[in-house]
Parts: sequence; structure tokens; C-alpha cells
Amino acid sequence: MHASKSIVAEPHGAAQAASLWERYSKVRAHTMALAAPLSAEDCCVQSMPDASPTKWHLGHTSWFFETFVLERFESDFKPFQTAFRVLFNSYYNSLGPKHPRPQRGLLTRPPLAEIYAYRRNIDQRMQRLLETIADEELQQLVILGLNHEQQHQELILTDIKHLLAQNPLHPAYTAEAATSAPSAQTETTLSIAHYSWHQFSGGVVEIGHAGDGFCFDNETPRHSVYLQPYQLAAALVTNGEYLQFVEAGAYTRPGLWLSEGWDWVVANQRTQPLYWHKDGEHWQEFTLDGMVPLVGNAPLRHISYYEAEAYARWINARLPTEAEWEHAAATHELLQGQDTAWQWTQSSYAPYPGYQAAAGAIGEYNGKFMVNQYVLRGGSSA
Repeated sequence: MHASKSIVAEPHGAAQAASLWERYSKVRAHTMALAAPLSAEDCCVQSMPDASPTKWHLGHTSWFFETFVLERFESDFKPFQTAFRVLFNSYYNSLGPKHPRPQRGLLTRPPLAEIYAYRRNIDQRMQRLLETIADEELQQLVILGLNHEQQHQELILTDIKHLLAQNPLHPAYTAEAATSAPSAQTETTLSIAHYSWHQFSGGVVEIGHAGDGFCFDNETPRHSVYLQPYQLAAALVTNGEYLQFVEAGAYTRPGLWLSEGWDWVVANQRTQPLYWHKDGEHWQEFTLDGMVPLVGNAPLRHISYYEAEAYARWINARLPTEAEWEHAAATHELLQGQDTAWQWTQSSYAPYPGYQAAAGAIGEYNGKFMVNQYVLRGGSSA
């Protein structure tokens, strides 16, 4: 999750409050709609330490508004349930103890019905607050909270996909989804010449957030960087293109991999991407629609940094830097549609020059995670 210093421009006074409440209602309703196809059992289980149960996401996003908005601005504030301050605290150390992340799937109590009651209670109190208080800090925190909840909407879908993928029945996220599965398609042979490349002259360029709209604080400040001339592929890598990498035996060739990446391949006995399966001679992919034929010309998704780096090496290319990716996406209209998948860069996640975290607990949103990670750009297919 990330933090913010700037907000979306809004109208003032009563119109501002009404507009923000309408936006709040839509975002919160969409979260509930995402959970609607799931059973109580689906909502409780945690499939790996890096994922969270849907029930926890539903509680945590309400905890965010209760902790950072209602506790700050509600004159007669009283927590819905005192224990929730610990249960649904994600990583804010300055707010006190947290329930261990790897154990979120053990929270069979409180029941899902109580989490839904918690959400209703927070929504009712937020409506009263937004109807009675017009405060710039309040507006900023609510807008941050909505962007935070939208991030958790993505997590609900990605986490439930991983959970359902562990089930040998290969269930679809919804019953309707299984009837609309795509048909398999093939892909042409691959070489470096297969790709269409956009050329960029480099030089001193500006990156970082610009404008009046919302951004997270890790997108600031805007600053200059120097780029050597570079090229960026005009389209995302497809399943069909990556399939040739798999069938060329890449997962058995240590020379294609970073040392740590090869250790990862061996330790996890990986022979293909996480959600790919081979049924006889035919490749399939587990999706939110259930198990479907692998679509060759669809964008490749759900691969690790190690796999992305090894594939780039295999076609005699490399991953772009974060600065190259942002510069290209901002200046070339043909690249601005490449937001149908998160895209790996070769850049470590580090602060932009002059970055400053916000004061207080909200400052823990981003800055303390700027270590031992690589940057993804683009946008989620979820």
C-alpha cells in the first residue's frame, strides 16, 4: 500500500461533502460486490503468508477509516470493537500491536456477519461526518482511504485467485464466469526481430507526479534524471511468446537466470508460470473464470521478477528501468494502453530524491518499505 500528499481537486462546501460521500459510497459498495460471490469459507482462508483472507480485507479497509478519520474527527468517537484495533492493523507500528500477517487465516472469529456489521457501522458514521464537517485534512484522509480501499479491491481478487487455484476442483470465482471462458489461440514463432520497438533518444527528462490530481507520496517529488538512448517494446509479452521460452527448456538452463532466480526455480521446482498447467499436449491457465485453455495472444501475467528477467535475457533484451518506463509511458501515446498488467522493471524500490514521508502513523504507509523490493509499473488486470 502507498501514501499521498496531494488530492483530487474537489468542489467546496456542501457540494464538496456530497461529492465525496457519493465517491465514498461507490468505492465501498464495489468492495462488497467483489465479496458477494464468495462463501463464508472462501472469505476466511489464507492460502499463503503473503495473501490475506477476503474477510480481513473487508475489516482492514473499514479499520483504516475508523482509525485515521473517525478517531481523528468524530467528537464522540468510540471504537466499534476494541479488539479490532489489533486484528485489522496491517503494519502501523506506531499504533500498537498487530495480529501476525501469516496468521490472518486463523481468524475464524469474529464471524463474517460481524465484519459486515462493522462496515455498515463505519459507513453510517462516515456519512454523518462528511455531512457535518468540511475540513481539508479530513478530505485528504478520506481520498487517501478510498485509493487505499481500491488497492485492496485488487488484492481481494488476486488473493482469492491464488486461494481457488489450490483447490483441485479448479473452481471459478463466480458460477457465471465458467460459462464465458475464452478459447485457446496460438502464437507465431519468436525472435528478437519479432518485436516492434519504440526508440527514445534519452537525455535529461522529468519524472514523478505532475498535476493537481491524486498521487501517492512515493510518486513525488518530480525531478530530473538522465537517460541513455533506449528502446521499449511496443506491446506486452504474450502467453504464446513466453510459452516458447518454457518449451525451449528455459527452466532447466541455469545460464539464463540470476543466481538467486535459479535458486528460486530449484527450491520451488518451477517448470512454468504459477497458474499454467499442461493437460496432455494442451496448455491451460487457471483464471478467475476457472481453468481455461491458454490464450496465446493474451498478455502474460503472474510471473515473478526472476522469470521476467530470465525471459528478457533469453531474447537478448533487458527489463527497463523505472525512469525509462515512466518517461516512455508519459511521452508515447502508443505505450499508454499498456496498463493491462503490472510490469517489472529492473529498478530497486527507493525514494525519489527529496522524498519525505508524512508525519505521524500515516507516514508508515510507504517509506519504510523502500528496501529489498523491485518496482512494478503499469496497472493490474484486476
